[in-house]
Amino acid sequence: MAYEAKTFTFPDLDGISKKTMDEHVGLYQGYVKNFNAIKDNMQVLMVDSEKNNHAISELERRLSFEFGGMRLHEYYFPQLEGGPTPLTANGPFAAAFMKDYGDGSSERIIKLMKNIGGMRGPGWAILYWDPQAKCLQAGFSGEQHQGHFVTLPILLAVDVWEHAYISDYGAQGKGKYLDAFFKNLNWSVVEKRFEEAAA
Repeated sequence: MAYEAKTFTFPDLDGISKKTMDEHVGLYQGYVKNFNAIKDNMQVLMVDSEKNNHAISELERRLSFEFGGMRLHEYYFPQLEGGPTPLTANGPFAAAFMKDYGDGSSERIIKLMKNIGGMRGPGWAILYWDPQAKCLQAGFSGEQHQGHFVTLPILLAVDVWEHAYISDYGAQGKGKYLDAFFKNLNWSVVEKRFEEAAA
């Protein structure tokens, strides 16, 4: 099965340029293309798996990186569609965050995610829901195929690789980018994900 790149429609974003978003979507499309190409190459190499064992092993290592890049961007981009919407005060998601972190305000959630995303180095700041323990988990994935809370549904994914901000803010501009990201965040997308994951 071949994956197809999804399409996204963004409003004019405050502090994130159209050029950055166009290039960012192009990078995502590359992940989709690369994943499909690796799968196709593996099928060819599997005809003589003993002879091609080393090449197949190396492609397997790369496969999850491409898949992680594809899928995490499919969480990231919809959060910027539809224009910014506020967090529902005292809604189910805010209440769950208050239970786990003592404050369910958008300011507290943003502070947590900025602290995680602002760490040195590229990666992803991710907020998950654990349906078994019925609690939120927040973490950092330095490589998009490593460092995840395995099997937990993603509620909020913040890309902090340099490609998300370097064109607008330069190499040292991660903090300004994070401010812009949360200024444009459609919280209703995050809240809907929580409702589905917690059902």
